[in-house]
Amino acid sequence: MSHLRAICLGEILFDCLADRVGESREEVQSWTRFPGGAPANVASGLVKLGIPAAFIGCVGRDASGKEAIRLLEQLNVDCRGVQYHPTAPTREVYVLRKENGDRIFSDFGDRSANTFADAYLESSQLPVELFQEADYLVIGTLELAYPQTRESVFRALELADEYYLKIVLDVNWRPMFWPDLQQSYRLINSLWQAVDFIKFSGEEARYFFGTTDATQIFYNIDSVEGVIVTDGGHGEISYCLTDNSGTIAPFKIPVKETTGAGDAFVAGLVYQFCQRGIGCLQDAESVREIITYAAAVGAIATTRVGAMTAQPTASEVETFLRSAMSNRESV
Repeated sequence: MSHLRAICLGEILFDCLADRVGESREEVQSWTRFPGGAPANVASGLVKLGIPAAFIGCVGRDASGKEAIRLLEQLNVDCRGVQYHPTAPTREVYVLRKENGDRIFSDFGDRSANTFADAYLESSQLPVELFQEADYLVIGTLELAYPQTRESVFRALELADEYYLKIVLDVNWRPMFWPDLQQSYRLINSLWQAVDFIKFSGEEARYFFGTTDATQIFYNIDSVEGVIVTDGGHGEISYCLTDNSGTIAPFKIPVKETTGAGDAFVAGLVYQFCQRGIGCLQDAESVREIITYAAAVGAIATTRVGAMTAQPTASEVETFLRSAMSNRESV
């Protein structure tokens, strides 16, 4: 593998998607399992776009864990940071599907949220050499819910700071992962000062800051290099990177399923940072092009089922953008 560019730390799991849309939990008769987990989705998305990326996380020493990591390895994701728990299973999340393609994270079957392997990532086993090699660290917030993995997240932030990695936070707040919601609010708020770029969904932005205006959040935090707020295709994408801010409309395309669309957006964003360099954020037009590219990656992911398998290649994104631009010019 060529020079490692990004580390994605957190969970890899299986999304169990209801086979029929519009059904309640009690009505669902069958599910289809897809590999997922936001950091793993971003890592696979980056590699499919052509950016060498690593995944750090903990899975069970079970068939599901081996299957998940085998898939990452087949995609050429660097898995030197993967840990295996001897007894805790690999996480499964049951996901309901709405008629419009949106999803509802339902439950963990018959298990408690803190009984899965990803809750037990050992900080002492984080491979320092990955942080010495990489340029970006991508994290979420789900793993802050579990004391042992929380310690690993904060250790990773220390290593990123020591080796001068830029830190990208995808908030990805899911109440069902947290035994204590008040603790989630406090811990997630503690991250703002520790990271460089933050991506919120509209719901998350409203919950933590009472607004979906990225510029307002940017100056409220007053320590980050960029804030992006996506709204699931329901509203404009708001962004503020350095002194350049604005909004773009999401791409209007038929949606099949939205699981992993935000992760695809983050992969597109980090891909653009790697390709262009952070210095380009001083240019307003470059910033707008970066956000447009990330939005295209996210949009393509909604046309397919399965968060990890839905991630597009760079050539697919380029074809999509050319077609979208041609359509706009013909209107």
